[in-house]
Amino acid sequence: MRSHEKLLLENKAWAEEKKQREPDYFERLAHGQQPEFLWIGCADSRVPADVIVNAEPGLIFAHRNIANQVIATDFNCLSVVQYAVEVLKVRHIIVCGHYSCGGVRAALSHQQSDVTLVNKWLTHVKDVYRLHREELDAINDIDDKANRLVELNVIEQVNNLAYTSMVQSAWREEQRPLVHGWVYALDDGLLKQLITLGPESKIDPIYRWDV
Repeated sequence: MRSHEKLLLENKAWAEEKKQREPDYFERLAHGQQPEFLWIGCADSRVPADVIVNAEPGLIFAHRNIANQVIATDFNCLSVVQYAVEVLKVRHIIVCGHYSCGGVRAALSHQQSDVTLVNKWLTHVKDVYRLHREELDAINDIDDKANRLVELNVIEQVNNLAYTSMVQSAWREEQRPLVHGWVYALDDGLLKQLITLGPESKIDPIYRWDV
């Protein structure tokens, strides 16, 4: 059996098990979604949002990209944020990075000629490194350095969310959402909270949107 065929069989088994336990399960899901969380995570196959927090479908609205970035010119990500905040009215946004992130580690080295588009994407992580160069260069172990950059990158992306008009407007008008920065450890499966920003958080005035 080929690998993609196994996935189709696993889907059938999963759907049958769900229907046996809850006959109206898929009917309820089909009526619409009201997720409480927006999850912005890394595209890494080892960090699936629903699985690592043991969540059922319908709880988490998700967007994933290399190194869990929120970039002002990425209309894909920002469209997800706008829909989640303004239409779905999520209460929380979680930016989740993970230790041993290949994208972050690559950002610590020279650009590679065989992955030009990835180089461009990782420029934003390199910017985070540049902002924290003194701290990071004081760390001798490359794994420790990369993992600290993972944390700093998550914090930077949480701040990038706070700079958006969608989040600031929701903070002002509805006192939501809380924006969290988490990091996931592949070696023990645990999440660590790094930062939380909310309506009362101080934002540099240069990033504030006019009322």
